[in-house]
Amino acid sequence: MIPLNQNLTSLRRSDIRVYTNLARQIPGCVMLTIGEPDFDTPQAIKEAAQAALDGGQTHYAPNQGTAELRNAVAAFETRRGHETAPEEVLITIGACQALFTALLGILNPGEEIIVPTPGFGLYKTIATIAGAKTVELDVSETGFQIRREALEAAITPRTKAIVINSPCNPTGVVLDRQSLENVKAAVLDRPIFLVCDNVYNRLCYGEDCPDLSLDPELRDRLILCQSFSKPYAMTGWRVGYLTCPAYVMDRLLLLSAAQITAVPTFVQQAAVKALSVDPEPMRRIYRQRRDYVCQRLRDMGLPFPEPEGAFYVFPNIERFGMDSAEFCTRMIRQGKVAAVPGSCFGAEGYIRLSYCCSGEDLKTGLDRMERFIRMLEKT
Repeated sequence: MIPLNQNLTSLRRSDIRVYTNLARQIPGCVMLTIGEPDFDTPQAIKEAAQAALDGGQTHYAPNQGTAELRNAVAAFETRRGHETAPEEVLITIGACQALFTALLGILNPGEEIIVPTPGFGLYKTIATIAGAKTVELDVSETGFQIRREALEAAITPRTKAIVINSPCNPTGVVLDRQSLENVKAAVLDRPIFLVCDNVYNRLCYGEDCPDLSLDPELRDRLILCQSFSKPYAMTGWRVGYLTCPAYVMDRLLLLSAAQITAVPTFVQQAAVKALSVDPEPMRRIYRQRRDYVCQRLRDMGLPFPEPEGAFYVFPNIERFGMDSAEFCTRMIRQGKVAAVPGSCFGAEGYIRLSYCCSGEDLKTGLDRMERFIRMLEKT
């Protein structure tokens, strides 16, 4: 057997997919596992793609993205307070490729990234592939907020980046202003990048959704990763973008071009249209679902951090005396409803529920979950 890249040895498949596939083997199982909007892509976006196809936009796009989409992204980011030039925009295959390009582009073997946990597992995967190390900053004991002392203690001479995701997958928690000030203080006078994974930024439910990418003092070290998937129900379109300073773009563009050449031209035309679509109707429904799920969990006696964005809730299941993998496996097989173990996100004792599914499925799934919990309480 011929050896492979040794950095791939420790990789494992995401438990999100593992438990979704397990659920698919159980007839009638309700899946509250994947963060994929159940809405169809808005008609205007689909029509823009169709018009682009009919107009012959089926050839290579520029490596960095079409001028029209980069201009549209730059204008969109600037309007919301993150002043951006088209030259600072790179169009990517979703936020996943944006994150891969960003982290692979800045990390050298042996360097470190700091990731608040619970958090999205892809960051660690990318760091591992790069030969770097992930330093997990446990925020589960501090209200899922970042405390300055803990962050400072995590920083070493090898720290290359801090990755923040707000609203957060898997908790739905929005980092408060003090957390963001703590992050800013940690990176401002050090050679450390700030990578903002903003894929749920347009799915905040409150009036206040602090965003460190809007701080002009951080422009020289900020890499913003964004996706069209979540706010516009475009998961299958695979389109996103990153923004970064010019000196970083000079290298990241070459890396992205080597990875993908370019995002399909007609998909980019659809993304231009998406930036003019208001996600508020979908956000309103997500908020209603959030309120319903939270009330049901309270009725079940399960504590959880209050989700202020995204479409996840992260209840604590420690009182049942089993780890999250066993809990989720049993709930699939005995209760016919699927969730994702908190261990997938670096936080044992929790499970993640996704509520971006139909109201009917949500009710059925939570009814089954409640019956499963009552059964556990009797044993």
